[in-house]
Amino acid sequence: MFCHGTDGKATQVSYPNLDGQSAEYLYSAMKAYQLGERTGPMAEMMRAQLQRLNDQDLRDIAAFYASSQ
Repeated sequence: MFCHGTDGKATQVSYPNLDGQSAEYLYSAMKAYQLGERTGPMAEMMRAQLQRLNDQDLRDIAAFYASSQ
C-alpha cells in the first residue's frame, strides 16, 4: 500500500493510480504479477506482495479500488 497509497492514489508519479481502474484490469494485472508473467523493475516486489493472496482476495482488492474515485 505504500506505493499506491491506502486510497489507491500513487505516492509517486512513477507508480500508477489504482483508484477508478476497472476491476477486471486490476485483477488480471495482479494475477499476472503473482504468476511471474509481468516483468520490470517492480515485478518481483509486486509478486512478493501478492504471493500469499488467493483468487478471491485479488478479486476483492480489485473491486475495492475499482469502486473508488
